[in-house]
Amino acid sequence: MEKLLYYVWEHRLFDNRNLLTTKGEKIEIIDPGHRNSDSGPDFFNAKIRIGEKLWAGNVEIHKNASDWKLHNHNHDKSYDSVILHVIENNDAEIVRSTGEIIPQLIIRYPDIIKDNYELLIHQNSFLPCGDRLHELPPLFLTDWITSLAMERLQEKARRICNWLESYRGNWEEVCYITLSRSLGFGTNSDAFERLARSLPLLFMQKHADSLFQIEAFLFGQAGLLDPEHFPNDAYYQRMVNEYAFLKNKFGLSPLNPECWKFARLRPANFPHQRIALLAQLIHQGFSLFTQIRETKDEKSFRRLFDLYLNGYWDTHYSFGQLSPQRPKALGKSAVDILLINTVAPLLYAYGVKTGNEVYNERAMNLLENIKAEQNRIIRYFSQAGIKTDNALDSQALIQLHTAYCVPKKCLYCRIGHRLLSSPINCK
Repeated sequence: MEKLLYYVWEHRLFDNRNLLTTKGEKIEIIDPGHRNSDSGPDFFNAKIRIGEKLWAGNVEIHKNASDWKLHNHNHDKSYDSVILHVIENNDAEIVRSTGEIIPQLIIRYPDIIKDNYELLIHQNSFLPCGDRLHELPPLFLTDWITSLAMERLQEKARRICNWLESYRGNWEEVCYITLSRSLGFGTNSDAFERLARSLPLLFMQKHADSLFQIEAFLFGQAGLLDPEHFPNDAYYQRMVNEYAFLKNKFGLSPLNPECWKFARLRPANFPHQRIALLAQLIHQGFSLFTQIRETKDEKSFRRLFDLYLNGYWDTHYSFGQLSPQRPKALGKSAVDILLINTVAPLLYAYGVKTGNEVYNERAMNLLENIKAEQNRIIRYFSQAGIKTDNALDSQALIQLHTAYCVPKKCLYCRIGHRLLSSPINCK
């Protein structure tokens, strides 16, 4: 409930008329301060007039006044700067570590805010506000979806920029890690990222003229080569021996094979297929980021991933088991995912780092030209009346679900903010 009190205080949703401290002194809230998400008082740099004196300092908020002592703030000097203790229930007098009494304010706010908050937070449905979305103006939803799309793209770009710092500005290495993570298609994204980070691109570039060696590097480092498995599979056993040589040469430590997930995956989506495709992209060198940076239209971006597996993978989805011979390549929807999760974020990050907005716009245009993703999240929002026209929209709804709905951050969501003070429709 304290989260709601923070929200009410920050947005001044409390009854601001004739405010008095618990001692009867008149209060005027000039500035509620800035929310502090780290340790220490809840709000910094507030400006409050108490009686005839103007105070500048910090504000602490609790449901009960006695929580101050419960949390040992009365012995913590970092709370001596608190100029006002905001509470719902006055059940104790509180003091600084010096013994000086701190003024307290009992906060009052409309019951409808509390009722709506309780309704949203305690809903167990996938979309707690789903049955109320029809109450919101279409333009309001459109604006919020646009902001969410930007928020998600910026988050991805920020992660890329962080990697760029770690890899000393090597865009191709960062592209390799970003692409690898995308090839996990959610289910194996973390495993693919660990694989790429454990196997520097530079090592494979030294052997880029041999597709077989690149595959041995990747499959061995992924922990998917065991000498005792598939003794009758000649290609597999050759790869086992090749990785043993490369592992010793470069001092590699393979991943635990248990990090890979296979449950409920179709054979075409097994990690083996994706690793073999990654090997194809690294074979003969890896300059994918340079190609992405120089490409301008959607069709050309798609051609970057126009790959077909051949040789051993013509007749295998994984090791040791034959499959019908058929072309094995990335389908359109899989390429869409790579464009959404690899190309667009890289372009946007490059635009941010270079200050060239052309790349930011190119990333946005690319997402607007790709069909909306189809998954469980998008279907739920569709049932609630929110439609998606393109990948920019579907990315926005994924951001809404993962960053706000799942962690129950309704107070930080524009939809939740709008609904909190709206009458509940009990139909």
